[in-house]
Amino acid sequence: MRVFDYTQLASYQWDGEVLGLVAQIHEFKGRQEMYLKQKPAVLGKLVEIAKIQSTEASNKIEGIVTTNTRIQQLCAEKTTPHNRDEEEILGYRDVLNTIHESYEYIPIRSSYILQLHRDLYKYSEKTIGGRFKNTQNYIAETRADGTQFVRFMPLAPYETPVAADAICESFNRAIDACIVDPLVLIPIFINDFLCIHPFNDGNGRMSRLLTTLLLYQCGYVVGRYISIESKIEKTKAAYYSALEQSGVNWHEGMNDPVPFIKYILGIILSAYRDFEGRVSLADEKLPAVELVRNAVNEKIGKFTKSEIMELVPTIGRASVENSLKKLVEEGYLTRHGKGKGTFYTRN
Repeated sequence: MRVFDYTQLASYQWDGEVLGLVAQIHEFKGRQEMYLKQKPAVLGKLVEIAKIQSTEASNKIEGIVTTNTRIQQLCAEKTTPHNRDEEEILGYRDVLNTIHESYEYIPIRSSYILQLHRDLYKYSEKTIGGRFKNTQNYIAETRADGTQFVRFMPLAPYETPVAADAICESFNRAIDACIVDPLVLIPIFINDFLCIHPFNDGNGRMSRLLTTLLLYQCGYVVGRYISIESKIEKTKAAYYSALEQSGVNWHEGMNDPVPFIKYILGIILSAYRDFEGRVSLADEKLPAVELVRNAVNEKIGKFTKSEIMELVPTIGRASVENSLKKLVEEGYLTRHGKGKGTFYTRN
């Protein structure tokens, strides 16, 4: 069986790209503390947006979807689920809220991971929540002709409980001893979690929730304000490619974690850049139309009203709509399409 000992990472020589990404994220984290103290009004709006985006994107990666309106209603606790997809979306919302509110008090132990998985399925008719897998699962891919082939064979069910305990214990030892930077250790832990694939279902969503939890516990709370899950969903092909590369020879303990480390660090760095950009835009003391104009200037190509609303969270939907209308009238923007298909371009 695969042995997990993260203390061995102390002697690992990381390449310049990994070290550069870590250094940049450290710089952003330092400035993050200043923003958290100085701009609470802006941050509150960003949290609301990020929760909805994270819930929608992480489920969408797994093919679990509903409409934008329903997502917002579910996240705002203004409705009840209408189908199985919405039941699982609601469970994700609850687990994400638990992490947001209590991340400091959730130990990294398999028993707590099981409880989070239980809550992921608490609205579902499925009886798999909070239990390790009882059948062998596979990471498969469908070819163009419709046939499937196995990309990766996770651990067998009988090996799973011991392995889940082992990665948690080894992670805690390495963090406590400051063996390796948490930004490097977290992707390694998540990669191992996904290679174990401990549940019959929900492994991908749990891995992204655990990523958020571990980052928060280590002081990297940018995911509260910018959805990391949304960034993963938009780069899904690169996400799966990095996981595949880092899974080669995993059972023998000879895999290379660097591709997945670089992918996750790139996502975190992108989130920090977005965070600073959005806070800076929202902090300007300007009329609504000028805030929207500045947000528009950040966009390349076509964009939607929703994308502009994300960039200026301190003003309401009506103000954004009126501002876009004014910018169209003055010839600064061109509006294309109608209804839900509407988008804009800069002139």
